Amino acid sequence: MSTVGQDPGHGNITAQIHNNRVVFPVLSYTYPLKLLSPRIQQDGTAIVYILTYGGGLVGGDHIHLSIDIEQDTKLVLLSQGSTKVFKARSGIRAAVSTANPTTSTSTTKQRLDVSIAAGGALFLLPDPVTCFRDAVYHQVQTFRLAPGASAALLDWYTSGRRARGEEWAFTRYYSVNEVIVNDVRTARDVVLLEEDAQGGTLADRMGPYACYATLLLYGPLVQGVVRSMEERMQKTVVFRVREPLDVLWSLARVVRVAGKETEDVKSWLRDALRGLVDVIGAEVYSKIFV
Repeated sequence: MSTVGQDPGHGNITAQIHNNRVVFPVLSYTYPLKLLSPRIQQDGTAIVYILTYGGGLVGGDHIHLSIDIEQDTKLVLLSQGSTKVFKARSGIRAAVSTANPTTSTSTTKQRLDVSIAAGGALFLLPDPVTCFRDAVYHQVQTFRLAPGASAALLDWYTSGRRARGEEWAFTRYYSVNEVIVNDVRTARDVVLLEEDAQGGTLADRMGPYACYATLLLYGPLVQGVVRSMEERMQKTVVFRVREPLDVLWSLARVVRVAGKETEDVKSWLRDALRGLVDVIGAEVYSKIFV
């Protein structure tokens, strides 16, 4: 439900188990954020779609979503289509504060704070972020896990609206993902993309690939997926090629994927994460990477 009284763009979710079903004691949001949870048949698992009115975020939009996943609860966070970030411009939404017009009209910000109790799990598997020409995007996501909690965290982005000739044409993209387990930081991944002060372009540095993904996997419920990826990596043959491959990937503490097309990366992720069917069910998994 929408809640009057919260700051613009703020949302709160509390998910817990009741009679083997996931319920939401708290599910609130304010414009331009919108949260939807469809009914599904899978016990112990729920889906929440993170949406925005107008189909995207404009310069000055600030989204802040706080999530509390209680014991033995599994929550899947999805989006409907890519998160579009429109360019910074002088006109701003009515919901955005004008107290500091210099900052409110330039940077689009998203913050996600998640707490996961023992036995709980978060599967953050949205569509990629697509920044339009001249867009400025700033994202910080923090995940606090209790011992025994699990998470599959996907953060990915595209080069822009290639069909309109926009490729790596945004001004700045900044993303931070931090995982804290039992109050100890176990992972921190930072991506900063902007024009080189010495004149190099993003297109020169990022090409020929048009989509990049980072995947963090932690906890007992995703170990089957991790083992499958490790086996796949062991079978990978390293060789020199004359032309860049359509998809590149690596596995260390995190999984990194790069593809010439967004669909190539999506297809790779869909196949690599298929083991999650045993965790969240086939019905739920069928709604991911569509």
